[in-house]
Amino acid sequence: MNLDALKWGGALLLTLGLMGGSAWAAWAWQANAYGQQLAKQETSHQTTLTHLANANSALIIAEQGKRLALEQLLAASDQAHYRALTDEKTKQIHLRDRLATADLRLSALLAATDTNRCSGVPAAAGPGSVVHGAQRAQLDRAHAQRIIGIVGEGDEGLIALAACQEYVRGVAG
Repeated sequence: MNLDALKWGGALLLTLGLMGGSAWAAWAWQANAYGQQLAKQETSHQTTLTHLANANSALIIAEQGKRLALEQLLAASDQAHYRALTDEKTKQIHLRDRLATADLRLSALLAATDTNRCSGVPAAAGPGSVVHGAQRAQLDRAHAQRIIGIVGEGDEGLIALAACQEYVRGVAG
């Protein structure tokens, strides 16, 4: 019996050893297969992330280009507005100087007071004048300068309005 027990014990040990080796081999094979799957999945994930990053970079570059173009457009518009405003102020200064030196006089056309006159034909223009009728009133220099100042402020307001409208068109479009 001793020999039989030893045979059966050896066979049992050999079977257990083979089973353990098979389990270890299966475990190693599965670990390798799962490792390869995880590696493929990681590579796929990295490729997806790279494509997303490249698309995001392209979008950022395009938006930066649009922003730069808009900034250049607004800068050009601002320069044009500043130039128009400066030109208008220069015109006002020259006009005020001409009014102050009596080089230029501001006059207003008066309404016709002759109600008996029924002809629709205006009186002939005077020499050196393009306005028909001789009924004009000369304005005082101070009043003329105030009128020019009011008109100048209106012109500045219109220039500022045009600049604001141009800005809105640039930002919206």
